[in-house]
Amino acid sequence: MAPTGKAGRYRGSVKEFPSFTASQDAEALYNAMKGFGSDKEAILDLITSRNNKQRIEISQAYKSLYGKDLIADLKRELTGKFERLIVGLMRPLAYFDAKEIKDALQGIGTDEKCLIEILASRTNQQIHNLVEAYRDAYEKELEADVLGDTSGHFRKMLVVLLQGTREEDDVVSEDLVEQDAKDLLEAGDLKWGTDEAQFIYILGNRSKQHLRLVFDEYLKISGKPIEDSIRGELSGDIEKLMLAVVKCIRSTPEYFAERLYKAMKGLGTKDNTLIRVMVSRSEIDMLDIREVFRTKYEKSLHSMIKDDTSGEYKKALLKLCGGDDDAAGEFFPEAAQVAYRMWELSAVAKVEFSALSLCLACEVVKPSLALMQHELRGTVRPAADFNADGDAKVLRKAMKGLGTNEGAIIDVVTQRSNAQRQEILRTYKSHFGRDLMADLKSELSGSLAKLILGLMMTPAQFDAKQLKKAMEGAGTDENILIEILATRNNREIQAINEAYRAAYHKSLEDALSSDTSGHFKRILVSLALGNRDEGEEDLTRAHEDAKVVAESLKLSDVSSGDSTSLETRFLSILCTRSYPHLRRVFQEFIKMTNHDVAHTIRKHMSGDVRDAFVAIVRSVKDKPAFFADKLYDSMKGIGTDERTLTRIMVSRSEIDLLNIRRVFKEMHEKSLRHMIEKDTSGDYCKALLTICGGDD
Repeated sequence: MAPTGKAGRYRGSVKEFPSFTASQDAEALYNAMKGFGSDKEAILDLITSRNNKQRIEISQAYKSLYGKDLIADLKRELTGKFERLIVGLMRPLAYFDAKEIKDALQGIGTDEKCLIEILASRTNQQIHNLVEAYRDAYEKELEADVLGDTSGHFRKMLVVLLQGTREEDDVVSEDLVEQDAKDLLEAGDLKWGTDEAQFIYILGNRSKQHLRLVFDEYLKISGKPIEDSIRGELSGDIEKLMLAVVKCIRSTPEYFAERLYKAMKGLGTKDNTLIRVMVSRSEIDMLDIREVFRTKYEKSLHSMIKDDTSGEYKKALLKLCGGDDDAAGEFFPEAAQVAYRMWELSAVAKVEFSALSLCLACEVVKPSLALMQHELRGTVRPAADFNADGDAKVLRKAMKGLGTNEGAIIDVVTQRSNAQRQEILRTYKSHFGRDLMADLKSELSGSLAKLILGLMMTPAQFDAKQLKKAMEGAGTDENILIEILATRNNREIQAINEAYRAAYHKSLEDALSSDTSGHFKRILVSLALGNRDEGEEDLTRAHEDAKVVAESLKLSDVSSGDSTSLETRFLSILCTRSYPHLRRVFQEFIKMTNHDVAHTIRKHMSGDVRDAFVAIVRSVKDKPAFFADKLYDSMKGIGTDERTLTRIMVSRSEIDLLNIRRVFKEMHEKSLRHMIEKDTSGDYCKALLTICGGDD
């Protein structure tokens, strides 16, 4: 029976081919591989348009007709990633999983991520089929091979999952839910050390419905999501496995959407992961995965595959994907409504959010870990027992005589709040008759000097200086102008204006007007006025604003007849409406068009105007995620954009750097601290790590 999802509907992207004849298909494949070379297009068209049951019948017919093994012939004719994908499709799912696990276990080292993905996500029946297939294919016991190749609590949890004995009863006992939540809390946060056995027993055996309620109860009694406790109490492979189990309990399609996104983002493609997920989910829940992907990452799975792969491999993957949700009329209404609900939640809560957990199997939309309320928090706080006089003396001593004690300077400057640093500046001047900023500038150099001097300025002075540097010299750094002006609130903007005039004897508006042009200038000048509304949403007005946005982006049949007026209104909406109101506008836009506003802006606009509007939308929706992405981009690949790294670490250190750290880890599967350690060095690295404040 074909797997079904919501309301009993089939949710795979590959369907049974009508008017199927196994012998005709076997003959077509034989002809495609006959003679010199092979017709790869014919092979991929045929195999990707038949379901797995039909492919098995084709293999049997091929053997009967030609006395040859079809998989062996395909291996001989095809190469590389394309061969791996096509051969994977020809195997029954259980045998495909068995081969993936065998490959993960053999050779030097173990591919733990593959083991985690398969064993954390499969149903009891799929696990039983996998164990049987492994025994049949390799004449070995899967459990014995796992025991021989893994160790510790990671091995114990894998063995539990291999039993395929997760409870499947939908009847849930409230008493047992409360007891399990309490046992998990006592096994972790309330215990010296961690009782991993309790985590393994509960997470490895209880039903999905039961565990979802346990997670809710755990949040209620502990004040934090179960994922936070797992990250805090466990480490290494067992931490990754437990987090994967929790993600699959919450939403298996969301787990796989994330796996696909991470397989393709950044430099290079994790083709083994991409192939494994596309093959294994194509007849189970690929449509659900596509929905989540489109909603969560604001681009379609189809478009990301298209941009990240090539040749016949790409064509085959796109056929398995089954459709482009960015194409007109393709975007799933379900995904649109999920996104609508996500921003509706955001509008109610005056906090920043980052993602949505989709319980697609039962059509229930629930907030995910990232949607739990978190107040905005910085990493740098006022020092206890602060003594400005003592700090001034330490700094003077660190710069007196031959050489400079950079360590002492870093310890003082990075561990005081900005208000305390301003007091140190005044005290230093009154005690020693010297300008601390001038002394620091003469004693330090390079990236460390920029970082320390940036910390010693007020936030408004620092932003004003960054804006000034972005506009001086040959060319303008539009990215800095956008980053600062699109993310600061009215009070911060007004302070920047005052600091800019005081430092450079010119208004910021005049500077922007003389250095930029066109619509981009109008956007920046509007933002620089700091006149954004600060009230709550107005539903009627939000609906009208959404219509203007839709017309401006050419997604509405209604036309105002005045394109210049329309552009002005669109600009005014994004640059002057309050954040709560804009969230409601984005919700209404989705209801009206079935499209996400940021993605639509990227598609219909270009250049600096597009970048500015996207930055505004992202800032409204999730400011920590916006900065987490910028930090990641500043350090990924070859070389480091130290200017961006310094700017964000300084400007967010007392505002929301803890939130940024959390989102960074969720989005990029590594901690901000780890990336800084890997990408910087010396005293600059030491100072950044102190500001970062911890390893997530």
